[in-house]
Amino acid sequence: MSDYTEIKEKMEKTISVYKENLSEIRAGRANPAILNKIKVDYYGVPTPITQVAGVSVPEARLIVIQPWDASILKEIEKEILKSDIGINPNNDGKVIRLAFPELTEERRKELVKDIKKIAEDSKVAIRAIRREGMDEYKDMQKESLITEDELKKAENDIQKLTDDKIDEIDSILANKEKEIMSV
Repeated sequence: MSDYTEIKEKMEKTISVYKENLSEIRAGRANPAILNKIKVDYYGVPTPITQVAGVSVPEARLIVIQPWDASILKEIEKEILKSDIGINPNNDGKVIRLAFPELTEERRKELVKDIKKIAEDSKVAIRAIRREGMDEYKDMQKESLITEDELKKAENDIQKLTDDKIDEIDSILANKEKEIMSV
């Protein structure tokens, strides 16, 4: 009988994706993670900005992108404009600056609504993994591979794992909400 490793790994992957999704939400502070999905054409290869430039955050609301090869400055600027991060790059010929505007109260509330939806989607995914896992154990019991007692224990253990992961999502959500509302 397994030790729920597969179920646990799937749940942890869901939380990892959840954290990644949250990191891409602009909370008023400069966060280089918003550049993660933007790729530039570097000698014919789509390459993440962080692999072709130095990315720094010298101030709370500013990201500075300094390409190692000055010839791709325009390309980086073009890709940032095409992306949906909602910030216009400022190119001075050497570096690109991304200045993050102050968030309005209305925008903060909108962002909180967005992150709550992302959290709920992640919880739904966790519950689906739980259901899958429990179904697997019920099938094993039907095939007499495990006893009724072992099935009950598995169900309790999987439920506890699920509750822990849901609590973890709630905790991450609360921290992100606090970050957004206090910027």
